[in-house]
Amino acid sequence: MLLISEVMIANPQLESFEELVVVLKSIAKASDERFFQMDVKPDYGDTPENWEDRLEAAFY
Repeated sequence: MLLISEVMIANPQLESFEELVVVLKSIAKASDERFFQMDVKPDYGDTPENWEDRLEAAFY
């Protein structure tokens, strides 16, 4: 299971929510992970209110 916190820790260069979405999409395509967990709320200035929906759509 992929954790959002692990993605953020592994990619300290990320400065925005939109960059996180791009990285999550690339991980989903390259990985055989079938599930992910939103264990933390991304702490970026541009994190939208519907951040869970956006990350879920990016992963699947």
